[in-house]
Amino acid sequence: MTTPTISVALCTHNGERFVAEQIRSILAQTTPVTEIVLGDDASTDATVSVVEKAVAGLGAKAPTLVVIRNEVALGVAANFEATLRACTGELVLLSDQDDSWHPTRVSLTVAEFAARPRLTLLHSDATLVDADGTPTGRGLFEVLGVTADDLASEHEGNGFAVLLTRNIVTGATVALRRSLLDVALPVPPAWIHDEWLAAVSAATGGLDSLERQLVDYRQHGGNVIGVSRLSVAQKWGKLVEPRGDRNTQLAQRALELADRLGNMQGVPADILHSARGKLLHETRRASLSPHRLGRLRTVAAELASGRYSVYGRGTADIARDLVQPA
Repeated sequence: MTTPTISVALCTHNGERFVAEQIRSILAQTTPVTEIVLGDDASTDATVSVVEKAVAGLGAKAPTLVVIRNEVALGVAANFEATLRACTGELVLLSDQDDSWHPTRVSLTVAEFAARPRLTLLHSDATLVDADGTPTGRGLFEVLGVTADDLASEHEGNGFAVLLTRNIVTGATVALRRSLLDVALPVPPAWIHDEWLAAVSAATGGLDSLERQLVDYRQHGGNVIGVSRLSVAQKWGKLVEPRGDRNTQLAQRALELADRLGNMQGVPADILHSARGKLLHETRRASLSPHRLGRLRTVAAELASGRYSVYGRGTADIARDLVQPA
């Protein structure tokens, strides 16, 4: 098997505290990477120099290092998009600044893509660790509530249906074919990069997951995006807090997805139908009355249609739409 060229899209912002451990884990892979593209989002610490020093320490064996410095911070999604665009490898692995890769992440990823030509995006489970790198005893899939049925659907090529209910793909575990970027970019304004790339991959039949923990996913106070399992009290707190523009944002995301897929070649008719159904559902949720009694008819109609289950979290979304203040 010929090893493909492999890029790492490593995005950083003031990551000096943890990035040394992450870059060491990337450089210690059993299958070496070809290129590291470092997208630094206006760091004011020594993040870039830490990475440069670590890569230079490998001498002639070092991968190519491309450094992109943003003078003004772009934010997580825009920085990842710019960094991904600069990657030249046939396979691209996404990397946060504060995690640590297990030694065989690259080799296992390469084997999966080699065995499955239609695969365009692969995500995996991860080991949750605390700020000191100590495992918490939980995995990423467990905390996200990813079920056996969710994973089975992905393995059967039905990942799009799963993603219409909620996202289960975490960018720090993602690997993709470079060719997916040609189809998926740019990322629409209402979307986060990893969720969007997963949705496009799933819509074209190329999404799957690996039920192995390939990354130590660090949880600490400085996470821009993290994961946690909510207590009953926290769930109740979210239920009674004002929803603000949440439903409007969900409708905008659904609109951007339906529009893009409708203009994309090779998207099956059933996928387009589902995307439009999601748009209809979220548009109706966005139009809910600010008064609870005024919402009953719309919620009842969406419940009767089955759309709450097909395009959302079922009873959880029903409760939110009935109870949450506007």
